[in-house]
Amino acid sequence: MTRRRLLSLLLLAVCLAPACRRASPPAGANRYPIAGRVVEVDAASRSVTLAHGDIPGFMPAMTMPFVVLEKDAALLKAMAPGDAVTATLVVADSRYWLDEIVVVKPAVPLPAGAPAGHREPEPGDAAPEVALVDQSGRALRLSDYRGRALALSFVFTRCPLPDFCPFLMRGFALAHAALVADPALARKTALLTVSFDVVHDTPRVLRDYGLPFQKTKPPFSHWRLASGRLEEVKRLGAAYGLDFQEDAGSFTHNLRTAVLGPDGRLRRLLRGNDWKPEELVAELRAAAGS
Repeated sequence: MTRRRLLSLLLLAVCLAPACRRASPPAGANRYPIAGRVVEVDAASRSVTLAHGDIPGFMPAMTMPFVVLEKDAALLKAMAPGDAVTATLVVADSRYWLDEIVVVKPAVPLPAGAPAGHREPEPGDAAPEVALVDQSGRALRLSDYRGRALALSFVFTRCPLPDFCPFLMRGFALAHAALVADPALARKTALLTVSFDVVHDTPRVLRDYGLPFQKTKPPFSHWRLASGRLEEVKRLGAAYGLDFQEDAGSFTHNLRTAVLGPDGRLRRLLRGNDWKPEELVAELRAAAGS
């Protein structure tokens, strides 16, 4: 009897072990059908950028990157820009990924509500000359940075998702600290964060939001924050593939970080949040020396 009971307990333990459990989304995860067209495939980071249609109950049509689980990584090799994709978007807390992916070749039309295809930014593209206002209420244009390498990102201060705007701010803060620790490099580089929440993110809000990140005296002499008229911010964002749309007092948006050379032309576009501060520093160092 003792031996039989021990065998039963061992079998139960094996069946309850993590390796025997069926992989499933975390409790409370929401699932949404999604359809769109492939804009870019990044196999190294297991992500695909889709121009997708409306996702009822979750977000409007836009272009943004999505993570693919390791079990589906091989599908990325079958994808190419222009392919149509259907999948299930799984959202759990601040994480999201694609599941149940089906790749269809380009004969399938874009889903209703999907954004029209747009030209992806390319190295060498000139920065648009837009009028912005910084955290001190001073006028700012990208041409002000000519002669310096510039890293440009887009956020809104009320963003609640740690992997979105707060991620960009943390990454910029670490890069900022590394850059200003080298005075010669600091003189050749600059950081600029632009808010697309043009009503809420006034100069005072931007100053209060950005001040804790500053590592220079006076503050904001190397890393400035800015916003401006909606049409100006949209034009600047569109030049770097930024999509954003207000939704119930918040914003749905993708992530774009651009590195511009001293001539104001795009050197590299960092999509999503799969980059490290040291990578940004290296890009700025190379751009400043070009």
